[in-house]
Amino acid sequence: MNILLFQWVEILTVHFMAQQHVPIYKEQGKTYHADSCDPLIEAVEKGELELSAIGRATYPGERVPGHVLPGLQSVGYWNARQEQSWGLPWHRNEGIELSFLETGSMAFSVDGQDIFLKPGDLAITRPWQPHKLGLPNIGIGRLHWIIIDVGVRQPHQEWQWPDWLVIMPEDLAELTAYLRENEQPVWNATGEIHDCFRQIGKTIKEQQSPSRLAVCANELLLHLLDLFREQKVPRTKSLTDAQRSVELFLSSLEASYADEWTLDSMAQSCGLGVTRFVHYCKRITNQTPQRYLNAVRLNAAVTRLKSEPKKSVTDIAFDCGFSTSQYFATAFRKNFGVSPRQFRARADSGVK
Repeated sequence: MNILLFQWVEILTVHFMAQQHVPIYKEQGKTYHADSCDPLIEAVEKGELELSAIGRATYPGERVPGHVLPGLQSVGYWNARQEQSWGLPWHRNEGIELSFLETGSMAFSVDGQDIFLKPGDLAITRPWQPHKLGLPNIGIGRLHWIIIDVGVRQPHQEWQWPDWLVIMPEDLAELTAYLRENEQPVWNATGEIHDCFRQIGKTIKEQQSPSRLAVCANELLLHLLDLFREQKVPRTKSLTDAQRSVELFLSSLEASYADEWTLDSMAQSCGLGVTRFVHYCKRITNQTPQRYLNAVRLNAAVTRLKSEPKKSVTDIAFDCGFSTSQYFATAFRKNFGVSPRQFRARADSGVK
């Protein structure tokens, strides 16, 4: 078996094993997986793309033993020498992700923005930021990445870096503040950052000592701190408070209103106790969480009553997260002054 074919078989094997793991975490009504990257694996299998990576859980690449560099979830690069027929869909990571585009171009989406990365761009995403690559497909290019778990899922939670980082505490605290209190997604990487990613890629490809990889990762983070210092990056403290975690959750309900939410599960999704969650929800919306959720569900029902005329009112009620059609009808009438059927009949006749 030649070396390249062996690498493909190894990657596919660990990918299959990774699929047996439980999803990374549930967040805001959705289950977010790490970048298990089925299309990427298929492209490697077909010889359309070179991949060199190590990872844990569902991340592709050679497995990292549990005792080796804990918290290092995924690191590696891919090299696409031709246009690809796939992209990476919306996902979240359980750590801070630094992605560096060495060559080519890449469509990158985060926080409602579609950005075209160019050579030398560094993209940074936090655990609470859904992002994707490709519009819809990725292009030709060489992309490096590293994902380090810092023990958080929400903006207000305190970061806990792995203990194999040897950066002085005051420097690490400053770097953490920059990453938490500024969410600019794309930066122009310095030559030192470029060199670090290339050295990390070489270390992985040549299967060098994990110690060398740890040194490279430490150096990369120090150079990132230098970049922030040199650019005098502004910091916004409100990006790290609990209220923002609740704001992010509430904004996500338009996509997850049909889930079986309880007060406890909503608070847990925000990483808060029930009392604090209710406090911030009332401050933001002037409503209790359940009232706000019902309002979102009712607005969704209005849209579906208009757009799905052949679907029964009962089915729409269940689709929108209501436990019974009776409760839906009562809530609908209380909010809009008519029953769901009367509303649909008026909409069909053009009466406002």
